[in-house]
Amino acid sequence: MSVSTRSPAPAATTRRTPAPLPADDGAPGSAGRDFEFDDRDFRRVVDLIRQRAGIALADGKRDMVYGRLSRRLRALGLRSFKDYLDQLERDGGDEWQAFTNALTTNLTSFFREPHHFERLQEELAKRRHDGPLKIWSCAASTGEEPYSIAITACEAYGTLTPPVTILATDVDTQVLATGERGVYPVERIAGLDDTLKRRYFQRGSGPNEGKCRVHPALRQLIDFRPLNLLTARYDVAGPFTAVFCRNVMIYFDKPTQRGILARLVPHLADDGMLYTGHSENYLHAADIIQPCGRTLYRRVGTGA
Repeated sequence: MSVSTRSPAPAATTRRTPAPLPADDGAPGSAGRDFEFDDRDFRRVVDLIRQRAGIALADGKRDMVYGRLSRRLRALGLRSFKDYLDQLERDGGDEWQAFTNALTTNLTSFFREPHHFERLQEELAKRRHDGPLKIWSCAASTGEEPYSIAITACEAYGTLTPPVTILATDVDTQVLATGERGVYPVERIAGLDDTLKRRYFQRGSGPNEGKCRVHPALRQLIDFRPLNLLTARYDVAGPFTAVFCRNVMIYFDKPTQRGILARLVPHLADDGMLYTGHSENYLHAADIIQPCGRTLYRRVGTGA
C-alpha cells in the first residue's frame, strides 16, 4: 500500500528544525516590561544566537526576544538582560542550551509536503534488495518528520521492521525529547488515512484520552540525537540514501547555507537525494547540488 493522506488538516506547521517565533509572542510593550532591555542587549542576543545556531534575527523580533528570554531571567532570579547575558557569556554551561531552545520554534506536521514521502517510497521500493539503508532527518523538531519517514519505509517494504535506520537530529533538545516520547495530541494525525492511523498509532484512553502514541516499532527505527548544523563537522554515520533538510535553511544567510550544504552533501550516498523545503532556493549553490525533482537535489556530478 502506498503512503497516502487525506486532504490534510491544517498543518501544525517541523523545523525543522529551529525557526524564530513571530514578533507577537505575548511580550509586553516596552512601557510595561519587568526587565531592563535596550538596543545593546538586543544586538548582543542577535549576535549570540547567530553564533550558536546560525539564526538571523530581524529587528522586528525584538519583542519576541524579550518575551522568550524574560522567562529565563525569572527562572534565574536576574534583574536585567545585561546581567543575564553577562552571566551567559561568563559561565555558559547548560544555560547556552536553554538560551538556544528559548529562541527557536519548530514548525512541523506528519507528512508535511506529501510529495516528498511519495518520492521517498518510490526510491525505497527500488532499493528493496540493496541491503540496509540510512536516512537522516537533520531538522527533526518534535519528531513528526522522522516518524513520517519511518511509516513510509514500513509501507515501502510491507513490514514494521524494514532494513532502514533513521537518524533524527535537531539543535533544540526539548523538541527532541518530545520526539523520543512519540506521544501527540490526536489532532496531529487527523488528516492521515484511517488505515495509517490504525496501523501506526495507538489511541490513549482514560487519563491519556485525546492523545496518541506512535507504534513502538517506529520508535525502534529512529535514533534521536542533538546536532547543531553550524558545527564544523557532523559526527554521523552515513552514507545516507536520503537527507531531509527542510524549512530550516530559510533562517540562515546564503554563506551559512553554503557552509551547511558543503558539510551535508558528502554524507549522501552516490545515488542519495537531498529533500528541501518548498520555500528554499539553492541557485547560489549550483556547484554543490543539482535539482532532480520538485525541491529535490543530488550531489553535483552524480547525475539527475
